[in-house]
Amino acid sequence: MSCCRAFLRISLSALLLLGAAAFSGCTTVLTSTPPPTVYRTKPTPKAGTIPATQRPYQIDGKTYYPLPSAEGYTETGIASWYGNPFHGHKTSNGEVYNMYDWTAAHKTLPMNTRLLVENLDNGRSTTVRINDRGPFVGDRIIDLSYNVARDLGIMKKGTAHVRITALGEAETVRLAGNKTAARFLPHEDFQKGDFYVQIGAFTVQSNADRLKDTMNRGGREAETVRYDRGDQVFYRVQVKAGSTLTAARQMEQTMAGSGFLKAFVVAR
Repeated sequence: MSCCRAFLRISLSALLLLGAAAFSGCTTVLTSTPPPTVYRTKPTPKAGTIPATQRPYQIDGKTYYPLPSAEGYTETGIASWYGNPFHGHKTSNGEVYNMYDWTAAHKTLPMNTRLLVENLDNGRSTTVRINDRGPFVGDRIIDLSYNVARDLGIMKKGTAHVRITALGEAETVRLAGNKTAARFLPHEDFQKGDFYVQIGAFTVQSNADRLKDTMNRGGREAETVRYDRGDQVFYRVQVKAGSTLTAARQMEQTMAGSGFLKAFVVAR
């Protein structure tokens, strides 16, 4: 993997340039008369002006900002970490997992999404890149690499209460009167994907296939997915749940109501 450790750098000058405009989920409208002329080399992004309260992060020479919750992705829950026996095995996006990189596994976010991860138990924070799927435990929202877990101080306990926030790139555009504004560049739509609901995992394939066949006979499109963890092979039963996260969440609730209490959504 080529992902390097993400260093968090707060730039006071960048914050001053952002201004105090609030983001409401829609494109910010500049209300001067006549409208100011915008000079730029790229098309204006759909997203609005970045709020002044959002800290910029320098990662691999690029500047990233937390995406506003109305447009981006934020989630609070339990984080875990994974090292051996996964170290050296392929991740879901085809990379080789290196537990000493700043990466993580998430069930649904697009691959290569940058995330701010904040440990709400001790106040530490860092950034990661998503390159794997997991954790395959219903009540956990993210699986961190060994290095990230060590940086966040969760090695001893093994888990932590965290908040994760999607990061997006931004560009600075020049306005009339030598003014500047930072605006988000286009980014992944976190609602779209190829979603499934996992309803079971077995060490014996025939058991998984029986559940899959039961789902198919009942009108659900289900598959058995083989997964080699390194020390053990699992057969996961996953039900097709549509192309939007909202539809997949509804399917998750439906399956939970049908007795699969530990069902959860995963993307491919």
